[in-house]
Amino acid sequence: MCAQDKNSQYKDSQASRAAAALDSMPHIKRIDEAAISPDGTHVAYIADGKLTVTLANDGDAQQTIAVENNLKLRDVAWSSDSKRIVFIADRPGEVPAAQVWITDRDGNNAAKHAEVRGYVQAPEFSRDSSKISILFIEGMPRVAGPLQPMTPLAGVIDEKIYEQRIAVIDLSTDHLTQITPADMYIYEYDWTPDGQGWVVSAAQGAGDANWWAARLYFANAQSGEMRVIYKPRLQIADPRVSPDGRHVAFIEGLMSDEGSTGGDVYVVPLAGGEARNLTPELKASPSAIAWTSDDEILFAEDVDGKAGFGSTNIDNSAPQTLWSGEEVADPSGKSWIAATGHKVITAITRQSPSSPPEVWAGTIGKWKQLTQLNREAKPAWGEVRNVHWMDGNMRVQGWLMLPKDFDARKKYPLVVNVHGGPSAACMAHWDERSMGPESAVGYFALCPNPRGSYGQGEAFTEANVKDFGGGDFRDIMAGVDAIAKDYPIDIHRIGIRGHSYGGYMTMWAETQTQRFAAAVAGAGLSDWLSYYGLNDIDEWMIPFFGASIYEDPAVYNKSDPMHFVTAVKTPTLILVGDRDGEVPMEQSVEWWHALSTLHTPTKLVVYPNEGHAFIRPADSRDYSLRTLEWFEQWFAKAQ
Repeated sequence: MCAQDKNSQYKDSQASRAAAALDSMPHIKRIDEAAISPDGTHVAYIADGKLTVTLANDGDAQQTIAVENNLKLRDVAWSSDSKRIVFIADRPGEVPAAQVWITDRDGNNAAKHAEVRGYVQAPEFSRDSSKISILFIEGMPRVAGPLQPMTPLAGVIDEKIYEQRIAVIDLSTDHLTQITPADMYIYEYDWTPDGQGWVVSAAQGAGDANWWAARLYFANAQSGEMRVIYKPRLQIADPRVSPDGRHVAFIEGLMSDEGSTGGDVYVVPLAGGEARNLTPELKASPSAIAWTSDDEILFAEDVDGKAGFGSTNIDNSAPQTLWSGEEVADPSGKSWIAATGHKVITAITRQSPSSPPEVWAGTIGKWKQLTQLNREAKPAWGEVRNVHWMDGNMRVQGWLMLPKDFDARKKYPLVVNVHGGPSAACMAHWDERSMGPESAVGYFALCPNPRGSYGQGEAFTEANVKDFGGGDFRDIMAGVDAIAKDYPIDIHRIGIRGHSYGGYMTMWAETQTQRFAAAVAGAGLSDWLSYYGLNDIDEWMIPFFGASIYEDPAVYNKSDPMHFVTAVKTPTLILVGDRDGEVPMEQSVEWWHALSTLHTPTKLVVYPNEGHAFIRPADSRDYSLRTLEWFEQWFAKAQ
């Protein structure tokens, strides 16, 4: 048999192993939201674009809400009297267009109250239920958000900015009026109890770029006039007005991505004044908040890689952890809590590596399962363990997935999965997309939470400021050493992969060490100077580096993979969407060109019409398949 035929058979066998691993992954229904009625009796949830209402005590009497043409539904919210539900129905097509619907909670009297061209989200009833407020970007040519595929540049580039404003629909006439100023982008909002206005997080300028510079405002519901309540030091999220209307609670911290929330719980008077940190020194990262009374705040948190719930009081009493577990227990949207008398009921989505996502409701830690959407799904991967290690004086946490059918007498490859962010965290979730397939093909898979991650408190999250590729990289490598010491790892077959910050860290790691047999960099950042001029979200870098690269190039240069590219010998697969605005495609092209010039084995795959987060299932599968095949190919050569 000729060498070419042998090589072809080898490639076919590796491809079949990788494809078989992906094909073994269970298919589940995705649960996007779970909202509990204010009286605590019903839960409305959205799964695979369909809205269902069920009783909160046992999941009985499930009623699926039907609208015209089976449109995809999202963003559900309850009226204050718990009798009606508002939601968004998306029309199909590339250019956003949507409808605003209201239905009784039993599914009767469903009616459309608005049809709009542009992007719509976050509907809310006014406190007297006479109006619906929405966030609206009129004429937006794409779905809003930096993760989405960007609109390609063409022709004369002007300064057209699409601002997201609060609009109000008067339910007596269905007339829509845009209220907040045309030069302000509203990110989040909450009605005041008197219905006279909203507390909002907002900034001037392009929405994708300026979330990191947002301030807290009061917006008048009649005039739209906005008054600054608080200018934060870092980023803010989840503003909530207290039931008595006197205070605003929010989360402030170092956040690298809009929607990936972590920090400390703060409170400030609605009238303005000094903001107070209610959770200083908390060794956890609150991610969502809700008032349970005029002075009590409940919060969800990441605590050392585990899901948790805690509470705090505006009188500066010490925060308390109410529950934690090795799973993911997510509140979704604003309506995840019902405070009735002295009883607090929550609706969440729970999942773990051994249990697929389902909707649960009840008091904290005593939830009842309401859905059986994924009861047939079984994990196709190995055991998952919560692991810890030390890097000097720094205690680091991560999640280790063992190979499927693990045999302690054998040695296995290890793939390090670096999460995005860096302000994010690996959690114990149902994993059919990354570590699950790696385990199924016969690898250990490690997802570390190095400094810069959530879960250990705000000081830990801020520990990589002006130190990208420093302490965070050492934390990851210390984890590799610890796992290799405690488990049967083949040290010649260790790989690294990641997307976004994980892609950057993959590129950086291969400039610093020759320990990896293969690397896969998804949407990686290779060159800080060119990146700064190309990306659509450059405001995120200022809190991490202290200044722009033009003002302080030295702080960037020491963390710049391209400055050290001649050291790279690791075979590297590079994957990216051609319309990525967060980490533009050109960053991947630059890295591929450099490695090719240096004769380092490399391959670049560009996915048409994909952004930072892939939206087409076929592209997501191809991304995963190529990743597995790349490790299979180079691990085989390293044996």
